[in-house]
Amino acid sequence: MNLRALASGISVLALALAAAGCAKDDTTTTTESGISLVKDGTLTICTHLPYEPFEFTEGGEVVGFDPDVLKIAADNEGLETEVLDVAWETITTGEALNTGQCDVGAGAMTITDEREAVMDFTDPYFEATQALMTKTGSGIASLEDLAGKTVAVQDGTTGADYVRENAPEDTEIISFEDSSLMQQAVKTGKADAGVNDNGLLNYFVSQNPDVEVTTEFKTGESYGFSVKKGGNDDLLAAINDGIASADYDKVYEEWFGTAPTE
Repeated sequence: MNLRALASGISVLALALAAAGCAKDDTTTTTESGISLVKDGTLTICTHLPYEPFEFTEGGEVVGFDPDVLKIAADNEGLETEVLDVAWETITTGEALNTGQCDVGAGAMTITDEREAVMDFTDPYFEATQALMTKTGSGIASLEDLAGKTVAVQDGTTGADYVRENAPEDTEIISFEDSSLMQQAVKTGKADAGVNDNGLLNYFVSQNPDVEVTTEFKTGESYGFSVKKGGNDDLLAAINDGIASADYDKVYEEWFGTAPTE
C-alpha cells in the first residue's frame, strides 16, 4: 500500500544545531485569539528529522503526520507554519521552547512524567507501542532471543529505555542519534535487531521487505505536542481542537491507510 501523502507545504529551514541552545531576540507576538507566538503570523515547530512517517524531508519540504496535524490548528488560526530541525534533546528537555526557538515541540514524542515536569503537553494524538524489527526470516521474535546479540536503538527514546531495562544482560546495545541510522543498522546487518516506536518501524517495513516487525511490546505510550511550561493555554486549546476535529481523521488515514481507532 502506498502510504505517502500530499506534502504539507511546510518549508524546511536550514539545520542550525550550533545555535540550538541560543536564545533568540524577543520578537514574541500575540494573535487576536490570545496565542503567543515567537514569530508574527507563524506557528513555529521544532522537531528532529527524520522520523518517517511522522516528519521527514521530501522534495525540499518537511512532510509527515505531525506537521500535517499541527497545520490543522495553524490553518484554523490563519497562521503559516515553519519547521526547525534541532537536536532531539533540546526538544525533550524543553530548551527549544524556553529559549524562544519555537512555539511547539513535535516528533512522535511520548508524554512522560519527566517531560511533563518541564513542558506542557496537548491531549494525546497517537497511541504507540514499542516494536522489534529484524531482518526478514531472522527467527528473532522476542527480547529473550537477543541474548548474545546486538540491538540498535535511538538516543533519548523510550524504546532505548525499554531495551536497557528488559533485554538480557549480555545483549549488546548500539545507540544512534537518529532513527534512520538505527533502521539502516538492522537493514545492513550491523545490528541483529532494532527497537523503536511501532508507527516508525511499521512504516519502514512497508517500504523495505527485507526487514520485518516480529513483535510489539505494550507499553501504554501516547504521543503529545509540547509547549512552553505555563501560560500557553490558548495555544494548547487550539491544537487540541485540531486533534479532536474531523480533519485529524483525514490526515491520519492519509498517512496510515486506515481511520484511527477509538
